[in-house]
Amino acid sequence: MSITAKLIELLRANVRTVALTGAGVSAESGVPTFRGNDGLWSKFDPTELASMNAFMRNPKLVWEWYLYRRDVIGKAEPNMGHETLAKMEQHLSDFTLVTQNVDNLHRRAGSQNVIELHGNIQRNKCRQCGSPMDQVEIDPDNIPRCSCGGQIRPDVVWFGELLPEEALVTAIKMAEKSALFLSIGTSALVYPAADLPLIAKNNGAYLVEINPEPTGLTPYADEVFHGKSGEILPIIWQVAMEEASSGEASLKTNEA
Repeated sequence: MSITAKLIELLRANVRTVALTGAGVSAESGVPTFRGNDGLWSKFDPTELASMNAFMRNPKLVWEWYLYRRDVIGKAEPNMGHETLAKMEQHLSDFTLVTQNVDNLHRRAGSQNVIELHGNIQRNKCRQCGSPMDQVEIDPDNIPRCSCGGQIRPDVVWFGELLPEEALVTAIKMAEKSALFLSIGTSALVYPAADLPLIAKNNGAYLVEINPEPTGLTPYADEVFHGKSGEILPIIWQVAMEEASSGEASLKTNEA
């Protein structure tokens, strides 16, 4: 695998870095897409379950599906891609992780500064007022309610809903300010997240894509790695750290 001196130079220089991750990163941990699965849920279209209309029509069914998903996702483990991104956050003084994934694997791997564009499947919130309700135990046959009277729902972005405004605004701001942008395991087809790499590029960032297959973003990337992020990211980071250890200062002590 060939890594340019430019990428290593940027990591060593401790520049403002943003990483955007998509479903490909989770797939390497065995997290299914929940489309066309065998068994009970194979006959259901996720687009007919992951929506407010579906929840209002049959909240019990929707919660049963999400509890099943939580159970499956809970058995998955962070992979080397997740772990390397957590290490990058620990060593780089200005690092932001933006994810389209809802599986919580980045946080389980140790990442803390995570912008979750599509929410987090392990969290709950009130359907009506939006208050977080994470400590509430869910019984699909008797769905609890918030003090305002609203039913509790999964804290994820459903079809037909807008992304959380604060998360999106912050992600755009970070992309605009970044000097290095990593697009990892995403098809670059789901908007508005797919705009972030080009926003960064248009503001002068060095754009790196890591994905098994070419995407619509590939022609715009300054550097492209075709393969699994769990295999590629550790190599890139190891080379950067080896180079840094031979210098006069560590990545953490360099100025952005």
